[in-house]
Amino acid sequence: MSLRALPVTVIPFFLYFVFVMIGLHDGAAAVGDGWASLSGEKGWTMMSGGTWKLTWGDVLLMVTLICLFVEILKATYTTTASLVDHGLSMVLFIAGLIAFLMVPQAATSVFFLLLVALVIDVVAGFTIGIRVAKRDIGFGSGDQ
Repeated sequence: MSLRALPVTVIPFFLYFVFVMIGLHDGAAAVGDGWASLSGEKGWTMMSGGTWKLTWGDVLLMVTLICLFVEILKATYTTTASLVDHGLSMVLFIAGLIAFLMVPQAATSVFFLLLVALVIDVVAGFTIGIRVAKRDIGFGSGDQ
């Protein structure tokens, strides 16, 4: 099995629990209360006068979106590795769902949004994969 068969979304999934283990998240249920801030207590003052506070949870969600983009690009290939990737993405989503329901530190908005990205990866991967395979084989009404 090549590394192309591994879902990239496994990175933010494991990063979440690494953040929990090293203390960047204290297990609180609310994002603002549980995640350590990168910008200090005051945050950064924007030109508009508003204050922006960047947390580790925000960074994790940014990494998740980048990984989701890569996974959607990978879904456009029809190889054996992409089939394994789709299956492993489903396993990762199920593991995330179980963690969300059973692990107290995963009961946060950040983890829930990570879980939403995982389900989008699963659905988009299979949908795009079927569409691309249908086009490659030539089934359907001929419209592309």
